[in-house]
Amino acid sequence: MDAVQQDELNKQDLVTANHILAHQGILDAFGHVSVRSVVNPGRYFMSRSSAPAMVAPDDVMEFDLDGNPLDARGRKVYAERCIHSEIFKARADVNAVVHSHSPMVIPFSVTQTALQPVCHMASFLRKPVPVFEIRDVEGDNNSLLIVKGPTGAALAKTLGDSSVVLMRGHGNAVVAGNLRMAVFRAIYTELNARIQSDALRLGKVNYLTLQEAVNFQAAFEGSDANLLRPWEMWVRELEKA
Repeated sequence: MDAVQQDELNKQDLVTANHILAHQGILDAFGHVSVRSVVNPGRYFMSRSSAPAMVAPDDVMEFDLDGNPLDARGRKVYAERCIHSEIFKARADVNAVVHSHSPMVIPFSVTQTALQPVCHMASFLRKPVPVFEIRDVEGDNNSLLIVKGPTGAALAKTLGDSSVVLMRGHGNAVVAGNLRMAVFRAIYTELNARIQSDALRLGKVNYLTLQEAVNFQAAFEGSDANLLRPWEMWVRELEKA
């Protein structure tokens, strides 16, 4: 498959990714997903501003890394697209970003309890997940929204080399080397948060060690079949719904 064909597949998957994440309860009427262009890595694809469950192929737009739409045609764009732009600028290894208000994750952004990997399927978390504090950039006079380039850049800096960054009182951004993996990570970040919250109510939690997380992640991500299985299941669930 050449680069042009890969971009076309990614755009199709982008529509599906929005629908999957809405169906799984990761996205509601808000949140957004992006994928970097293979033809031109200095650009990325994302839907026009729309509820994720409603995204259609004609809604997919191309942006440069400053968040400028290249063919707007009157379509409204997401205000927080600089989340994606600035992460793509900062991380050449990232080819897909999911921004959500994943409900079980948000409590870990507003308490002293760090989100950490407790189940092997969330081994990509590896270590305590960093939390972005917008007050450190904009002070108290902020909207909690990441709508300015410098704020997006600060978010990307907080993300560092992690797979997930939390946004205090807001949500999270999940990144991966491809779109399907980003969807997987967004779903299992929410699942890990739910399991961790349950475990904390029972007592002291025995978290995955960094080595355990690294070992499982290598084993899981080393096989394309491991990622294809949940993707096909989520697509089938959409079809049945």
